[in-house]
Amino acid sequence: MNFNILTLGCKVNQYESQAMREELLRHGYSLSDDREKADIMVINTCTVTSVSDAKNRKLIRRVRRMNPEGIIVLTGCMPQAFPQEMSSFTECDIILGNKERRQLIPAIERFLRDKTSLIDISVHQNSGAEYENLTVSSFEDHTRAFLKIEDGCNRFCSYCIIPYARGRVRSKPLSDLKSEVETLANNGYREVVLVGINLSAYGQGEAFSLADAVEAACGVDGIERVRLGSLEPEQMDEPLLKRLAAQKKFCPQFHLSLQSGCDKTLKAMNRHYDSAQYAEIVGRIRSSFDNASITTDVMVGFAGESEEDFEKSLSFVKSVGFAKVHVFPYSVRKGTKAESMPDHVAPAEKERRAKVMGDAVEQSRREFLESQLGKTEEVLFERLRHGHLEGYTKNYTPVHVVSTDASACSEVRLVRLTAVGVDHCEGVLAE
Repeated sequence: MNFNILTLGCKVNQYESQAMREELLRHGYSLSDDREKADIMVINTCTVTSVSDAKNRKLIRRVRRMNPEGIIVLTGCMPQAFPQEMSSFTECDIILGNKERRQLIPAIERFLRDKTSLIDISVHQNSGAEYENLTVSSFEDHTRAFLKIEDGCNRFCSYCIIPYARGRVRSKPLSDLKSEVETLANNGYREVVLVGINLSAYGQGEAFSLADAVEAACGVDGIERVRLGSLEPEQMDEPLLKRLAAQKKFCPQFHLSLQSGCDKTLKAMNRHYDSAQYAEIVGRIRSSFDNASITTDVMVGFAGESEEDFEKSLSFVKSVGFAKVHVFPYSVRKGTKAESMPDHVAPAEKERRAKVMGDAVEQSRREFLESQLGKTEEVLFERLRHGHLEGYTKNYTPVHVVSTDASACSEVRLVRLTAVGVDHCEGVLAE
């Protein structure tokens, strides 16, 4: 029998889908050539916003329409966060929570044997849960491999459902982390991206830390770059940055989640820093690393955000000089504290603020790209497309080089950056 896995959401979900893919292959199932049709369709869901849930439902309906006789397996964050709703998902034959991925093969085999539908979702423990030690040996056709090293979140931001979908913080043991990086290096990967639900909390309650994880990955022969996923800013203290800066393979790209540049809004969101602390952390990073890039997420129209609050956030975002910003309007998330907060912003006003903020960060993006011109940087090329090699510098600047040399893909080459294109820098090989 053949299968396909459709993944929505973050890099952690992508890693977990790859782990399930390898598990299915090990048990004799084959990957379908058709992206949307297979005997078994696994849908790995995201539930970070209500929009995510709508996408999940739409995808489930499409998959059932395309595969009327196939087996549909639903897993990921949506069933884990809302188990009480899963009985209404009659299009799905098997529904597994985030703690039940190890039951994927037995559940499929049981369904094949007796056609019995299954909903298997167990509640996350408040403490003491073990880390689900999934592993991957490759990452499809990617040049870089995502490596999940942390799961769960203890923060409970007022707008966020993820602690309910992912449970409390738990971390991959260092020895397992290093072994998995070694496997990826042996399979030709030159860059690994360490990811987690709250990556900055890696090692919390353990005798190791995020700095230990980076040092372990950097110590693997064959790996040329180690990059970090999204980070919580207040956990990026000076001792951690000092240890990261000592690693030559470490990529100085920091995605520091901001959400708002207004202190009143940050407090209502239950974020654990204010704008002054955030600015101090950014300054600390820039003094510790040469040519570091700082990227972020910014939410507009949060419950109770006044026009004055928005203007404060806008002014702060402009002042930081981000390399790139993901701007999105707040959407009410059922089951969160913010759902019952007063003074929700009208949808049209949220869209207007998103447009204003989006225009501002586009200017910041352009200024960042222009600041890279004249530099000679190492670029890991990922693909050859339309007569251009495309890749990224260590600080994640996208670079295009006119070329037809496919042998450069998956290689690191020196490139002199000469011009700014549409959301990228153009360059010439400097070797």
